[in-house]
Amino acid sequence: MDAPAVIDALGPLVSGAAYEAGASVDFATIYVPADRLVETCTALRDTPSLRFNVLLEVTAADYLPRDPRFEVVYHLLSVSRRQRLRLKVRVAETGFVPTVQGVWLSAGWLEREVWDMFGIVFDGHPDLRRLLMPEDWEGHPQRKDYPVQIEKATQTYEPLEISEAEFKANMERDRVKRTQ
Repeated sequence: MDAPAVIDALGPLVSGAAYEAGASVDFATIYVPADRLVETCTALRDTPSLRFNVLLEVTAADYLPRDPRFEVVYHLLSVSRRQRLRLKVRVAETGFVPTVQGVWLSAGWLEREVWDMFGIVFDGHPDLRRLLMPEDWEGHPQRKDYPVQIEKATQTYEPLEISEAEFKANMERDRVKRTQ
């Protein structure tokens, strides 16, 4: 199923949405307005002729200095029809995207990763916090304007300190004795 066929199928299901076919070399790609994303995803999942029942990936791309700056990308799979679909949502730097966690539960972790790396806010997400970076990390490292040369103190942990006598005693205790 190509992008125009998907758009034609979605037209009567999601009123007022203006879809756009995107260029692609592998599988159908359509641009979805952010305010119609949840309705679109629900229709793609629940309509028998579409049945995109698996969310494979959520990622993003930063197109600085273009406006809107970001594109959030969703990769969907229809297991029964053996087809893939790519949804793209354009997002301004200060904009947000509604969460699709109500449609696919797996979106929770994927959206957290996109927020952590790009700083794109998913409106309605119940637990939007750091996933890959430490909690005290500043900024979002996948943004094109993120400073490459950063200075941050390395977080290390103190090694367990024992005396030489304790070390020898532990080695002796743990040694496997051979029978001769």
